[in-house]
Amino acid sequence: MPSSTQDSPDAAAVETYLRDLQTRICDALSAADGKSFAADQWRKPDDAPLRGNGITRILEGGALFERAGVGFSLVAGDQLPPSASAQRPELAGRSFRAMGVSLVLHPRNPYIPTVHMNVRMFLAEKPGGEPVWWFGGGFDLTPYYVFEDDARSWHAAARDACAPSGAAVYPRLKKHCDDYFYLKHRNETRGIGGLFFDDWSEGGFDASFALQRQVGDAFLPAYLAIVGRRRDTPYGERERHWQLMRRGRYVEFNLVFDRGTLFGLQSGGRTESILMSMPPLASWQYDHQPEAGSAEAQLARYLKPREWL
Repeated sequence: MPSSTQDSPDAAAVETYLRDLQTRICDALSAADGKSFAADQWRKPDDAPLRGNGITRILEGGALFERAGVGFSLVAGDQLPPSASAQRPELAGRSFRAMGVSLVLHPRNPYIPTVHMNVRMFLAEKPGGEPVWWFGGGFDLTPYYVFEDDARSWHAAARDACAPSGAAVYPRLKKHCDDYFYLKHRNETRGIGGLFFDDWSEGGFDASFALQRQVGDAFLPAYLAIVGRRRDTPYGERERHWQLMRRGRYVEFNLVFDRGTLFGLQSGGRTESILMSMPPLASWQYDHQPEAGSAEAQLARYLKPREWL
């Protein structure tokens, strides 16, 4: 549960880490792609319902990434939106500050998975009261074709990122990810999972902030290892069509279930930055069924929670 009694939150330290994380990730992805990110710096008016600023960095039309979006935001409002207080009605009406880095990478090659990562911090405040704070975030992988060695290396990186916080943390965050990234109307997971945590304040600020940094720092080497193995795999129209069909499921989750998307839209956030996670191209086909026994049909075996390690 969110904390108001343990060591005081150092929001400035979190902001410094998050800004640096965005820069490090963009520099590495740009080097891998060969194309630079465009930086869109934005600021909300001081009298707007949602105040704050951020940097949305976008790479589109690259050799490696069809779209890569990596955003930092620091926003504040006078009242928590419904998506943030639904499970904590006692916080309704408090002002809030929220900061985070969020990214979604849509590679061009269908054999490279789409990936999502975010790390964030919330503070809910009221005059004369202690601030209530919590961390959230994680990373998850959405392949179009599953390679089991990639899946195992991804989950090994997730386990190792959690290890300094205790052996029990990875199984908890792995299950939370499986449960959260689930398309109820499709009866399938969005991909092969990873880590997800929210409302996290266990052990106080220092321990919780350490977990956020462990997760944020583990993402890039885990993903680039997979990119290195798959980026030169040949593909054709069949694989491209399958990729676009599966991207449609990604859109469905983000628009119907994702709490981050709902929070941004409900709080009056910046629409372009909120929706940068959308793929540049996606497809829907009525009752599409992959050919029995095909590589595409094999994906269904993995769209359910399973243990990889």
